[in-house]
Amino acid sequence: MAMAPTAAADSATDNGNIDAPELRVFVMALFFLFGGITSLNDVIIPKLKELFTLNYTQAMLVQFCFFTAYFVVGVPGAALVKRIGYMRGAAVGLLTMMAGCLLFVPASQSALYALFLFALFILASGVVLVQVVSNPLISLLGPAKTASSRLTFAQAFNSLGTVLFPLIGASVILGKIKDVKVDQLVGPALDAYRVTESRLVVNTYIGLAISLALVAAVVWANRNRLKGEHHEESSLAASFALLSRPRFGFGALCIFLYVGAEVSIGSIIVNYLGQASVMGLDHEAAGGQIWKYWFGAMVGRFIGSLVLRFLSPGKVLAGCAAGAITLLAISTHTSGLVAAYSLLSIGLMNSIMFPTIFTLACEGLGKRAADGSGIINVAIFGGAVVPLATGALADLTGSLTTALLLPALCYAVIVSFGIFALRPVAPIEADASAAFG
Repeated sequence: MAMAPTAAADSATDNGNIDAPELRVFVMALFFLFGGITSLNDVIIPKLKELFTLNYTQAMLVQFCFFTAYFVVGVPGAALVKRIGYMRGAAVGLLTMMAGCLLFVPASQSALYALFLFALFILASGVVLVQVVSNPLISLLGPAKTASSRLTFAQAFNSLGTVLFPLIGASVILGKIKDVKVDQLVGPALDAYRVTESRLVVNTYIGLAISLALVAAVVWANRNRLKGEHHEESSLAASFALLSRPRFGFGALCIFLYVGAEVSIGSIIVNYLGQASVMGLDHEAAGGQIWKYWFGAMVGRFIGSLVLRFLSPGKVLAGCAAGAITLLAISTHTSGLVAAYSLLSIGLMNSIMFPTIFTLACEGLGKRAADGSGIINVAIFGGAVVPLATGALADLTGSLTTALLLPALCYAVIVSFGIFALRPVAPIEADASAAFG
């Protein structure tokens, strides 16, 4: 599963944490990259929905294919990184992301939706590898007692990527979608239009491929920075046995639901703001609003990294999840700017959820914390399931407003986990650790 390095004396502290603070900049750059690339899906969805005249369920296959990579690649990816190390693992992940970007070229030339989905899966596989490296590594680069705060701060750079990438992508990718009514085209004219318009997507991802190649080269040049890096072996069965612990099992479920809710909301922003009852914006203008959703998450993570040093993480988590439910209720029961900005403001509530759920779930795992990290990477599969279900609910009811009930239910479960996590948890060594191998 995920990795627990046992470094040599010159690169690790007595508690197993790595004494290499200069690597924090490197890890935060990785957070920036995979956050930005993931958020581009929010721009790609309305583009492909329009080009291929998809319903909401079909359009959400973008997120399904992307986040299915966490389910498929999470465990073997963690095993690979344990074998080759953090830095080499990051380089492999970046090169895989580059390959996924380049696959957009044949996808565009064929103008087949299935090939775009395949390219997104390969791209996401690289993202998973990079994230398998980033989450545990940033937790280890400093004192264990401030791991939650440090991970939240790193997540802020993830949010910086999610702000900038959609802002640029909306202008480049969605700019011409309003000029032609695709449902009025047939035959060769439709095929030609799809090829021409999909080139906007291709050009964006080719630029990303070049950038990823440069970053991979820098990472590879520093592949031996972690002197004495070692990883403890653990079996797959022992890792999944952690789910029998109430705190960890509940936390893994909440990661599944949180990622699903966050991705669902981000995925429908363009179409939601385009409704006459909300803002009535065209795709390009609505796409230009996505950054506000992720900007709230970025600001909240900088604030949260400080707040979590003084307040109980469980209380902060429950409060933020309750705030998300409140904002969803306001958005779905109002119209105009109030409905729009209450939905966009949910990004602020999302800000501390992933790192806080992550650290609360892994609390008390001791040496098993790295295995827990691997399971949680698999739980990110919620980003595939919940958005697809949200799209299906929108198609079934004919209402995006009704479909938002599903993310609201996800947040309700997270409120209960925040309250549950206020209870002290026994260290794993104290409760029949032999059962876990």
